[in-house]
Amino acid sequence: MAGPIRTNTGQQPMPTDPRLLILTQWLSPAYPTGAFAWSHGLEAAIHAGWVRDAQSLEGWLEDLLTDGSGRSDAIFIALAATCSHPKTLRGIDDTARALCAASERIKESERQGAAFARITRTVWELDLPDCLMPVALGRAAHLVALPKRVVTALYLQNFCSNLIAAAQRLMPLGQTDGQMILARLGPLCASLAAETISAREDDLYSNCFLSDIAAMKHETVEPRLFQS
Repeated sequence: MAGPIRTNTGQQPMPTDPRLLILTQWLSPAYPTGAFAWSHGLEAAIHAGWVRDAQSLEGWLEDLLTDGSGRSDAIFIALAATCSHPKTLRGIDDTARALCAASERIKESERQGAAFARITRTVWELDLPDCLMPVALGRAAHLVALPKRVVTALYLQNFCSNLIAAAQRLMPLGQTDGQMILARLGPLCASLAAETISAREDDLYSNCFLSDIAAMKHETVEPRLFQS
């Protein structure tokens, strides 16, 4: 499980970089990507009893970050943020699609990425093609010169936040417990962002087989609240 929550009030405040406001806008729940409609297989996992309380939810999310789709997404952000040729970007997107273990996983990332690209193209006038979500975010970050490490850390935190919000609709989980889980996972999001900043495709792997199975099982779950 993630470590205890610690704060350090002795540090000097960080200067505000205006570019960070762009990033927080992109990853805000108000940004119209439709993230609220997807549970990333969590709904099926809760139905199966694999996730049943705050502790098991935190363990599930921690595994996704260290050995599953969270880690993979971080690598795809780094790869997309460093490529300069459209064909290379398309190859990265193809690899990201191939790593999706279920059709709903592809739809989830594809539809969020297309929505993100569409609104970001319009507002910031970027040459941003439709890609899976982490690839689109990495490419957009490159186009406006956002630091990869910060982009990845905030994306991973947003990833966990969305799934915690989904869990709160599916099982007894209070807001305080949800926020404590998110706070405890914060250092892991930051360390993973630092670890993957120079990652290559050879660094990709996924060991979260139960999460993949949950994504597959969700395709036949009825009734259901989420699209994945």
